[in-house]
Amino acid sequence: MSNEVLYILLPDYAAHEVVYLSQAIASDEFALKENPKYVNKVVAPTMEPVRSIGGFRTMPDYSFATMPKDYAALVLIGGFGWGTPVAEQVAPIVCQAIKDGKIVGAICNGASFMAKHGFLNAVKHTGNGLEQLKQWGGENYTNPDGYIHAQAIADNNIVTANGSATLEFAKELLLLLENDTPERVEMYYQFNKQGFCNLFPN
Repeated sequence: MSNEVLYILLPDYAAHEVVYLSQAIASDEFALKENPKYVNKVVAPTMEPVRSIGGFRTMPDYSFATMPKDYAALVLIGGFGWGTPVAEQVAPIVCQAIKDGKIVGAICNGASFMAKHGFLNAVKHTGNGLEQLKQWGGENYTNPDGYIHAQAIADNNIVTANGSATLEFAKELLLLLENDTPERVEMYYQFNKQGFCNLFPN
């Protein structure tokens, strides 16, 4: 299995939603890892730079046409692009990933997109509220009973989160990926959640 974690970035993506996960994969608390278990890669509609909602431009590693078929996880980063026509190109990619048993993560509007295409109908999940999932999903969303009002949920290799749950989203994916021991993943989570002063008081 490939060790690449693929991040789907659409135009006007939410850059903050990728930070904790990508950082924990590429580095530890001291420096960049010499031999990381996974490698972060960006996938965008084309090989042109993709712009975040904050105005940063990211150069993709792959386009939808050139992305590999084998990878460790597929991560849908939220933002405003999920409500645009270009997002529809992602549906067959997600469908194949789920069929192949890949780990799939979706945060914020990425989770709403998952509801829109029926990808949450067999798993426990969360997102930007049940009403938004119903609104985006319409008739394709048939699992409101599977909705859990939580920051992030992992079920059957699918991780969903609301837009304020960047850190919780990262934690659930890091555990599924076995990026590190559960104890070290928890330490990373608590450090970023509680802050240096709370964990290391004078």
